[in-house]
Amino acid sequence: MSKGTLLYAQSGGVTAVINATASAVIQAARSRGLRVLAGRNGILGVLREELVDTGRLSTDEVRALSHTPGGAFGSCRVKLKSLEADRAKYERLLDVFRAHDVRWFLYNGGNDSADTALKLSRLAEASGYPLTCIGVPKTVDNDLVLTDCCPGFGSAAKYTAVSVAEAALDVAAMADTSTKVFVYEVMGRHAGWLAAAAGLAGRTAKDAPHIVLFPEVPFDEALFLERVKAIVADVGHCVVVVSEGLRRPDGKFLAESEGSVDAFGHSQLGGVGPLIAATVKDRLGLKVHWTVPDYLQRSARHLASKTDLAHAQAVGKAAVQYALKGMNGVMPIIRRISSQPYRWDIAPAALEEIANREKKMPSNFIRADGYGITPACRRYLQPLIQGEAPTPFDKNGLPEHARPKLRLVKRRLPAWKD
Repeated sequence: MSKGTLLYAQSGGVTAVINATASAVIQAARSRGLRVLAGRNGILGVLREELVDTGRLSTDEVRALSHTPGGAFGSCRVKLKSLEADRAKYERLLDVFRAHDVRWFLYNGGNDSADTALKLSRLAEASGYPLTCIGVPKTVDNDLVLTDCCPGFGSAAKYTAVSVAEAALDVAAMADTSTKVFVYEVMGRHAGWLAAAAGLAGRTAKDAPHIVLFPEVPFDEALFLERVKAIVADVGHCVVVVSEGLRRPDGKFLAESEGSVDAFGHSQLGGVGPLIAATVKDRLGLKVHWTVPDYLQRSARHLASKTDLAHAQAVGKAAVQYALKGMNGVMPIIRRISSQPYRWDIAPAALEEIANREKKMPSNFIRADGYGITPACRRYLQPLIQGEAPTPFDKNGLPEHARPKLRLVKRRLPAWKD
């Protein structure tokens, strides 16, 4: 057993493959003789000194995490402020690391998690504590910079494209006497990557989705309604995909709840899908249905992308390798070598170049009229949803998800008061 402990934690909204990353981390660390702890409910569990002993999980349980959605060790939406503003919390984290001889910390999350890992790495260095911090990428929003794509996005993108294609067939079948317009809302506060993924469902101008509304394109209500009316007249029905972060020309979210923010300090959005549907119904008098898949799009492990699973496992394995090499303050990112055939590898990138930055849709990925994707966008997206990553099913027809019993190590410090 090597000296020191590796601590892994999950952060933010979970994905269909984040547990595959966790599985890869644990397996890679075990192969090097490392003790691995996991924070229960992310950084919050570390503050509370609620640390899961992954050594008590069997090999089969660890492997089964790869086909289990959700966050096996629990996640949280807790954003630490600056070192000055949240000094007590950062010092508490270092106290917990010292108490359990944690020498390597892997934080699996998005932009805010990268920022936390970066701040911890700097504080530990300033404090003279030998700690290596690695950010591990994850987000269905696909908005981390530098990396070609984010683990979790490919599977959510596949779910989105498949769901839109299937729902469109339903709408087309009933359109003569029933629903004329179907509105499908996807996640994406500032970046329209998931909305763009819906575009993979159609090949011709008459295929759904007929209209995609991106956060990057200001919403023009009059122009939108005109387009909906024209499509219904031409095709017989209209499928609209809208990103939750759709904005008005003044830059405000269409669905922003006045003064309401989430735990990360982001504006709380109230559901743009129903708003768009109500606008179509009220202004055009058409029968409309809408849906908000919400958690479904990020938890659908049964429809996971094989490419996405491979990405998730690769960044987990690389994170352990980087940690043991002492590569402090970095994140393993995915580099695209070619699209046809699709080839990629993993490389390190500095957290200071990733933290608190967002990758939005480039202009050449959005169609000139602002309502769809371009061939360049399709070439980027297509490899990310390819291949199936089957989930085993039991005799009752339900997925066999891992449900390991999590056992905490004994506390060595006084209880933390949130």
